[in-house]
Amino acid sequence: MTFNLPTALTLLRIILIPLLAVIFYLPWQYSNLACTLIFIVAGVTDWLDGYLARKMAQETPFGAFLDPVADKLMVAIVLVLIVQQQPNPYMAIAAAVIIGREITIASLREWMAEIGKRAKVKVSQLGKWKTTAQMLAITLLLYHEDLAGIPVNIAGYVLLYIAVLLTLWSMVNYLRAALTAIAEQ
Repeated sequence: MTFNLPTALTLLRIILIPLLAVIFYLPWQYSNLACTLIFIVAGVTDWLDGYLARKMAQETPFGAFLDPVADKLMVAIVLVLIVQQQPNPYMAIAAAVIIGREITIASLREWMAEIGKRAKVKVSQLGKWKTTAQMLAITLLLYHEDLAGIPVNIAGYVLLYIAVLLTLWSMVNYLRAALTAIAEQ
């Protein structure tokens, strides 16, 4: 395993997960703000580790493995926390769709790699839009208080359901690409 700055940033993102969870449950009036800031820092490290790995020619197989794991852990755990905080079917269904899609696509990518077709299910532009909507939604839902008269939680719900639609759309595209690859065998 090669340890470098991009890998350290990815590991930092994983370390931030339990910190965010602990702060989430603290009986402190600013815990939602602190959690939101931690999530934003994690998002910045997600962008930065990939940028630095490419820029500094420090891409490694371990980093390529660990980066999506860190992303999926952060998103899944924070969605579970938000569902616990806002226990209603709309939140639970959205979280289940997003987490279910992440598990499905991660498994699909692993299987496609096993049969030598990993490139057929590489990250798409649609997946990047989904991730952007999802990260913005989670940020707003973590904060969840109105800000300067803006209903932050409602905006978070709207973005979350945009992310859900993009999630389903991208999953169908990935599954379609996988089925095409399988048919070619």
